[in-house]
Amino acid sequence: MVVFDCERMKHPNTGLAVFCENVASNLVRQHASIKAPLCLYTPARYRGKWGNDVEYKTVHEADKLHLFCGRAVQVWHSAYQHTAYIPPKAVKQVLTVHDLNFLYEKPMRKHHRYLASLQRHIDRADHIVSISESTKRDLMDNVNLRGKHVEVVYNGLNHFDGDMVPPVSKPKGEFLFSVGTVLPKKNFHVLPALLKDNDFTLIIAGNKSSYEKKIMEEAENHGVSDRVFVIGPVTDAVKYWYIKNCSAFLFPSVAEGFGLPVVEAMYYQKPIFLSDRTSLPEIGQNHVFYFDHDFDPDSMRAQFRAGLEMFEKGGIDKDLMRQHALSFSWERTARRYIEIYNEMLYRF
Repeated sequence: MVVFDCERMKHPNTGLAVFCENVASNLVRQHASIKAPLCLYTPARYRGKWGNDVEYKTVHEADKLHLFCGRAVQVWHSAYQHTAYIPPKAVKQVLTVHDLNFLYEKPMRKHHRYLASLQRHIDRADHIVSISESTKRDLMDNVNLRGKHVEVVYNGLNHFDGDMVPPVSKPKGEFLFSVGTVLPKKNFHVLPALLKDNDFTLIIAGNKSSYEKKIMEEAENHGVSDRVFVIGPVTDAVKYWYIKNCSAFLFPSVAEGFGLPVVEAMYYQKPIFLSDRTSLPEIGQNHVFYFDHDFDPDSMRAQFRAGLEMFEKGGIDKDLMRQHALSFSWERTARRYIEIYNEMLYRF
């Protein structure tokens, strides 16, 4: 049996939950290719979510102390690099490492603790996957891989097949959009500066935190607080409405393992403005615009105006942008994981 750990779905509207849901869905669609039964390890509310062709194991807190697998389990895929749910040594483990964001956002005094945790997981894993070359470089530079190979398997593009739904309160006029958990690493507080000398509204969607206060303080400093809205999490139907209808998509994050919203915005052929940190240049390549490393407000405004003008004049090939977005496929992601499972089952 192969078990895919979807435990992180307990935190909806996060990148890890999106990863688990999309990989699980595509594993189920292709489960006939796995040379063993597929089991999904899920929070109780997701039990049965993907139908009856696969098995389910429910997450329990006690599993952190002792994760009972049974003899049928041969491969366990841990979908989170700091997971508390570790299979017995007799079970081969695939470990997906999404990022080492703590290096960029945590106080340095905490780095040792997080690196020690990651090292233990690396030592335990039989096959290590990172979701970008950027994450792979961070691993190689900061942990002892002990000769283990790190394979890069990219995330996919999220396709929305339903009807887009406008928000209850639609923005008045043109608006800029960003989405992500509202945390300091997302660097959203640099965005209100872009509203100076124009009529744009800024919409930021995502799970809220106390960091919202800093965003609004910056909005107040620039005299644009009446045009900045941190709206909390939204449904996919609303999120994709915002992406499709925005005048530009902004993502100034300073710590990303991949950057799923960037791929979504590329699919909808929007002018996109990113930071030049961690994985974002790798994912955006030459299909987007980048803010300077120091996020100086005057420089950002100049880059933003120049980028919008360049995009309007065809300086970014929209067709190539969409093709690039389509090159990221959850189906291919799951297919590669299945190949890894089968290789490990063969060695079992």
